[in-house]
Amino acid sequence: MKKVVSLGLVAAMAASLVACGGSSTESTTAAAAADTTAAAAEGNDAAEAPASEGGSFKIGVIGPLTGDAAAYGLAVQHGAEIAAEEINAAGGINGATIELQAQDDEADPEKSVNAYNTLKDWGMQMLVGTTTSGACIAVAAETANDNMFQITPSGSAVECVQNPNAFRVCFSDPDQGTASAKYIGENKMATKVAIIYDSSSVYSDGIRETFVSEAANQGLEIVASEAFTADSKTDFSVQLDKAKEAGAELVFLPIYYQEASIILKQASDKEFQPIFFGVDGMDGILSVENFDTSLAEGVMLLTPFAADAEDAKDFTTKYVEAYGETPNQFAADSYDAVYAIAAAAEKAGINSDMSYSEICDALVPAMTQITIDGLTGEGTTWNEAGEPNKAPKAVKIVDGKYEMQ
Repeated sequence: MKKVVSLGLVAAMAASLVACGGSSTESTTAAAAADTTAAAAEGNDAAEAPASEGGSFKIGVIGPLTGDAAAYGLAVQHGAEIAAEEINAAGGINGATIELQAQDDEADPEKSVNAYNTLKDWGMQMLVGTTTSGACIAVAAETANDNMFQITPSGSAVECVQNPNAFRVCFSDPDQGTASAKYIGENKMATKVAIIYDSSSVYSDGIRETFVSEAANQGLEIVASEAFTADSKTDFSVQLDKAKEAGAELVFLPIYYQEASIILKQASDKEFQPIFFGVDGMDGILSVENFDTSLAEGVMLLTPFAADAEDAKDFTTKYVEAYGETPNQFAADSYDAVYAIAAAAEKAGINSDMSYSEICDALVPAMTQITIDGLTGEGTTWNEAGEPNKAPKAVKIVDGKYEMQ
């Protein structure tokens, strides 16, 4: 049965409350699971552990580990590895350890399906992935057909979780667009808004559509809505000129960080200095090679994670020590995804000898009965549509760091 889009984010935004479960829900604190963790080894099998007396659960991870979107896929892999190491150090899941394997899909749907089949051959019982929406939609059709439990950290297109076996940690595209417009309107950040988006991207266009709908409710005037495509993402002069000429006070960028870094540079060259407001795809802009991070000063993102936040310090320290870089939201999403699996597995009482289909049948109802205090939201719950309920957050880039607002 096709799922409907959750309105949990919109409700949370309006009420500034985190949705909570009833008395039957169980809670686990992801960030406090273990005091220490071993440094992650290199390679796709970095989080594999010797089998305990309870055996091991094989969890697959799929994402772009190479190519333009590698910052996302590697972050997802590494966040999952840290969570698995912590859980294993704390005794595992129902006495069984977690064994991870990550496969590269280069953000390509066909390669993602190939990666999925490789993981099935390995013996995967649950999937964390995939990382990008287009690839996730392709793999979701396979997991639904196989009855494999799937939780995507960052696949935000509605179709990623349209099947009963699939859940997500991030907010959906519609929820991101609606919440962004509400945040801008309620905080009176601007009245005249321009949008620069990728019309060839399901992710970008989906966010734009709901942003425009909610903008009307917030009294925001869309003075320019300028598209580009995957084939024309190096020169944004026309889009920026139209936004500037229209008097845009804020430019909304429902796009990925690579294109955003170019837009910020070209806007600076044109002495165009509106507020720039993005969503989770822009997380990673501070790590773009040869990018002058001073150009991102004041940029705001609707994202639930800031590496420098007090409640993220332990995770950030472990991540930096293991991988030599600061974690982004995708790493935090993946970390929370593994902890969600662990909580649901404990609730369902599954064991490592069960088939992946049996595990899926047990985890699906358990997911709607758990609560986790994760890196991307306290008191996070899931509904039957596979959507998370948690409060939205925004960060501002100040002095080259994210500051939670």
